[in-house]
Amino acid sequence: MPQLFEPLTLRGTTARNRAWLAAMCQYSAFARDGMPTDWHLVNLGQHATGGFGLVMTEATAVVPEGRISPEDVGIWSDDHVASWRRIADFVREQGAVPAMQLAHAGRKASTYGLSGQAGTVPVDDGGWEPVGPTAVAYEGYDVPRELTTAEVEAVPQAFAEAARRADEAGFEVVEIHAAHGYLLHQFVSPLSNRRTDQYGGSFDGRTRLVVEVVDAVRAVWPDHKPLFVRFSATDWADGGWDVEQTGRLAERLKDHGVDLVDVSSGGLVAHQQIDVGPGYQVPFAAAVRRASGLPVVAVGLITEPEQAEQVLTDGAADAVMLARAAIREPGWPLRAAHELGVPVKDAPYPPQHARGAWR
Repeated sequence: MPQLFEPLTLRGTTARNRAWLAAMCQYSAFARDGMPTDWHLVNLGQHATGGFGLVMTEATAVVPEGRISPEDVGIWSDDHVASWRRIADFVREQGAVPAMQLAHAGRKASTYGLSGQAGTVPVDDGGWEPVGPTAVAYEGYDVPRELTTAEVEAVPQAFAEAARRADEAGFEVVEIHAAHGYLLHQFVSPLSNRRTDQYGGSFDGRTRLVVEVVDAVRAVWPDHKPLFVRFSATDWADGGWDVEQTGRLAERLKDHGVDLVDVSSGGLVAHQQIDVGPGYQVPFAAAVRRASGLPVVAVGLITEPEQAEQVLTDGAADAVMLARAAIREPGWPLRAAHELGVPVKDAPYPPQHARGAWR
């Protein structure tokens, strides 16, 4: 069996294979209430029927002001649980692991979704004042209000309450989003965190909030369910967060109940000099895996089955995540199984689709 189709067990949860769906914003909660809709059910559901081993929700806001756009989904209220439960149930019924990414956008909140406009949505148009570790704006966005120390201290509880609701909704994994220039990433990077209290300055200060969020979530998240953290391994900018610091923090979080690190990059600064190419972030995943001793998932222009298999056989990662390739081809794992020689009977086809199997 190719490694891509070997199961992976973390705590009490087993993913049927190692081809996973990455979190991708949909900006489609058009009622602006954070509620997932039929779009989210069908979008995530088609990837479960398409054979992915784990299906991750888009960035799901832990507080209303943590949404990237007014049309983002959330789980800041108990009222959200039932809508998410039907999605988690459907994904699980198709044999995939339902996972939820918990997020707060910080200074990159209240931005436009599908309209194509850039910048911060005005309050008069349904937007709100963004917040951040420091009153330093992301280029082209409004200057955020600097969070008080007391407000920062309240962030872990917001993530914990969201995790509790995710558990009630039936999700088997939660992922804390500390990447792509959003709030927790803003705290760890010296480019966006210029605080002088206990949440700024040194490596320990800048990473304190991430550790506190992990501890708060792990305290309410069931012991048998895995906890992931997503990091941007580098800011792709001088003087910023880098892969060495990512490895150090991941190693620390291993002792705080984190089970896997999802390794991406970038998103903190607007003009990044990124060397983009097939699998361009895989070396970061490999470095974090070596430094931390934790399982990792690699993401970033992983598009072909042989390429994904090579990432695993090289020992660079324990699983791979697909995003744009999965949009183009929701049944990508089924084609991958065919191309890698997995017999149809062992491929992740739903019974209803077995007649259309690759031969």
